[in-house]
Amino acid sequence: MRKWAVIYSSTTGNTKAIAEEIAGASGGDLFRVQDAPTDLSAYDVVALGYWLRRGGPDDLMKTYLPKVKDACVLLFQTHGADVGSEHAVTSFARAAYLLGESAEILGTFSAQGKLSPALIARRKKSDPDDTHNSPEAQERWVRAADHPNEEDRAAARTFVEKMEHKLDLLDKFRRAQEEKKHSRTAIPR
Repeated sequence: MRKWAVIYSSTTGNTKAIAEEIAGASGGDLFRVQDAPTDLSAYDVVALGYWLRRGGPDDLMKTYLPKVKDACVLLFQTHGADVGSEHAVTSFARAAYLLGESAEILGTFSAQGKLSPALIARRKKSDPDDTHNSPEAQERWVRAADHPNEEDRAAARTFVEKMEHKLDLLDKFRRAQEEKKHSRTAIPR
C-alpha cells in the first residue's frame, strides 16, 4: 500500500470516527488538522476530512486546505444533510476550490453525522420558516442521529480499497503511456 496521511477536523466526533476508519484501512498516519504537517511530500495520498459549516469545510480545514500542494488528495466529510444531497455535493467543490496548487483530487467520500445538541437547540429557536428549522430539516436531524454508524464505517474502509485500486489502475496507465512514448522515440537499428 501507499503511504497515506489522514488529516481531519472534528468537533462532535463524527469526522474523527471516519478518519480513524480511513487511517486504519490504509495504514496511514492520522493527524488532527491542528497538528498536521505542512510538508506532505512524504505521502502518496493525503486524505482530508472535515465537517460542514455553512455549506463548506469548517474554518480549521478551510485554513489548512490552501497549504496542501502537489498532492494526490481524497476529500471526506460528515454532515447532517443527506448523503448525495446538493448541499453535500456542493461542499466538495467548495473544498476543492481552496486546495493549493497542483493538488489532484482522486476521490470523495461523504457520511451523514449527528448534529450537536446545542446546534439543534439553536435551530429550534429560529424562525419556523427558516429552512434550517423546517419539518424536512427536523426529519434529517432524526435520520442523522445514529450516524456515523457501522455501515458508514464499513463504507469508509471500502472507499480506501477502491482508491487503492484506482491508484493501481492509474499507475498501470501511466506506465503504458511512458512505454508508448519511449517506443516512439526509440532509434531503429
